[in-house]
Order: sequence, then C-alpha cells, then structure tokens
Amino acid sequence: MTYSLVARDASTGELGVAVQSCSFGTGRVVPWAAAGVGAVATQSFTLPSYGPLGLDALRGGATPAEALAELVAADELRELRQVALVDRHGRTASHTGAACIPAAGAQAGDGFSAQGNMLRSDGVWQAAAEGFEGATGTLAERLLAGLDAAEAAGGDFRGSQAGAILVVPGEGAGEIWGERAVDVRVDDHPEPLRELRRLLRLELGQRRFAPPTSLETLDEAGAAARADGVPEHVITYYSALLAGRTDAAEGRRRLRPLEEREPRWRDAYESALRVLEQRDG
Repeated sequence: MTYSLVARDASTGELGVAVQSCSFGTGRVVPWAAAGVGAVATQSFTLPSYGPLGLDALRGGATPAEALAELVAADELRELRQVALVDRHGRTASHTGAACIPAAGAQAGDGFSAQGNMLRSDGVWQAAAEGFEGATGTLAERLLAGLDAAEAAGGDFRGSQAGAILVVPGEGAGEIWGERAVDVRVDDHPEPLRELRRLLRLELGQRRFAPPTSLETLDEAGAAARADGVPEHVITYYSALLAGRTDAAEGRRRLRPLEEREPRWRDAYESALRVLEQRDG
C-alpha cells in the first residue's frame, strides 16, 4: 500500500527507486536495484523476493516484461501484488493485480514507471509521473520531486509514515551489494518526504565534497559542504588529509581543532596518510 517510481537517468545511466507509504519500514522491502542491471519496486502485500529475482532475470538478459511475466506467473497471490521494473536500457514493465486496493494503477514514461495503490485518487501516480518528468537535478532529486507531486495530489489515503530513495550507477558488476550512489531511508516520521529531503541533501553534499583533489578548491568545496549540512568534523578531517599529503605543516594546522577536542584524531589522520602513501607508492 504505497506509491513509487522506478527510473533510469538517460544522461548518467543511473538507475533508481523512490517510495513513500503509510507503512513502517517500507524502505526495507520495496526498493531494489543493482548497478548496471536495473531497479525494482515491489509493493501491495509486498513480496520482497520480486526484487532480487527480478534483478537476477534482468542480469540474465530478460527484458523487464519477460522478467515480470515469469515472476507473476509463479505467484499464486499475483492479483494482490503491484510490481514495476526498469532495466539499464530504460525499458520498463509493471503489474497491478486486480485485487490491489483502489485507487491503484501505473503510468509509464520515457525510462520510468510511476505506480501506486491504496491512494486517494487515480491522479496520484499520474502526478508522480508528471513531477518526475518536469524536475531537474540528479536522478535522486527528480525521484523525490515525483514523490512530492504524488503526495500533493493526495498520496496514500491512510497518510504518510515512511519512505526511501535508492540509486545505483549505470555501470557496475551488477551485484545487489555493489556501489550505491544514493541510499537514504526514513522508517517512521510524521513528514517522511521532508526528512528524506534533509537526508538526501546531506548524502549528496558528502559525495560532492569527496574531497577535491587540489588545495586551491578545498576551501570552496568545504563551504559548499557546510551549506549542505555535512558535519564539520568530516570537512576538517578530509581537508587535513588532502593538505597533509603535500604540505605536512598545513595538514597539521587543519587537523588541530579536532586534535584539541580528541587526541585520537591524530592516530586516525596518521594512519590514513600512511595508507594513501602506500597506495600511491
């Protein structure tokens, strides 16, 4: 009982899922994705196995429609399920069982599918599609825009409680446990989309900080990270590491505020520098 989107970003190849529901911990069971393979949303009397099994089928060369048809045919409770898939080519497929609680349905677009059940109206998943299509920014930001639009159109008729955004790279080894570009989740909150926005801003801010490769851009990157809510100790520590690799005195100077609060920061700093030096050999 929820609404969601699965999508591929045409410019980056990223694959993602976003979901919101009045159901505790929905982010544990609905969204599934594997880098270079695809993404799956499984909901409505959720059967989590649709996620890994769907990805396995895509990994093996099946189209989303073929993968979904095989999974649905093997499910005795198929009429209670709602499932959507997108693959690395942007192809999609969805299933809404006849016994899904209305309003229930799905709308496909170019490289994405929006779907929902137990909603206030048919306009909810349509609003999710329009919100996603009309948004700009990263795939995660566009997925969140789709959720915002769906909620504004009425959302889940029970209310809201939980949500999640999962995005993986367009290229990768294809393992479910592989690299994740974005992975944020809210299990229980009176305003889950607001909390997702805060977490997403922090996640993207930390990844953008990453940190820069030159001292010339270090302070500018740090200022941007602070604006995104990245904790000061993260900025200070990685700034010290970057500086210390070329200028030992500058690295120590930047680390000093952390050392003064907790001397063990010195050990963490020196250990990381040794590893980086060995790697770059």
